[in-house]
Amino acid sequence: MTAFTRRLFGALVIGATALTAAPAFAQSGAPHLMLTLEAGVVDIELLPALAPKHVERIIALTEQGAYDGVVFHRVIDGFMAQTGDVKFGKTGAADFDLSRAGMGGSDLPDVEAEFNAESFQPGAVGAARSQDPNSFNSQFFVVTADASFLDGQYTVFGTVISGMDLINGLEKGPKEQNGAVANPDKIVAAKIEYK
Repeated sequence: MTAFTRRLFGALVIGATALTAAPAFAQSGAPHLMLTLEAGVVDIELLPALAPKHVERIIALTEQGAYDGVVFHRVIDGFMAQTGDVKFGKTGAADFDLSRAGMGGSDLPDVEAEFNAESFQPGAVGAARSQDPNSFNSQFFVVTADASFLDGQYTVFGTVISGMDLINGLEKGPKEQNGAVANPDKIVAAKIEYK
């Protein structure tokens, strides 16, 4: 009886450890990043099988409310829309500075690249970074046209399921200013749903 009790206790400890070690996206269904914009909701399916560390970061920041109020600071017609600067691009925050939006991130460490075979076609969501491939922190972009020239150089971690018309309708910046938007649209609220 004692051996049986020890085995049962050991199994419970191992089971409890496995539950606490589960990644943030270990829920039933696929994780979706739901972005409420002033014009409606954009549904982005996150792809943990392709980029688990990137998805885990997006989920963590979303659950902290970090993306609420963040502007689309860089939108280039026929290319992409970029957002996610939770330091300088969050309206109402003490650090909000539209002239510096796109230069900041979160207080969390950077995430290493998870390059994959997914192509940057319209609706693909990718990790924004500096020249260092391992510098993704909080910013991301949605491509609005064929951007396959980015394949293998940036990490795809999601795809727009609905609301692409809202992304295409965002205020755009002039190409000569690298798409910097003077009067940007913003993420009113962001949340994670499992579907």
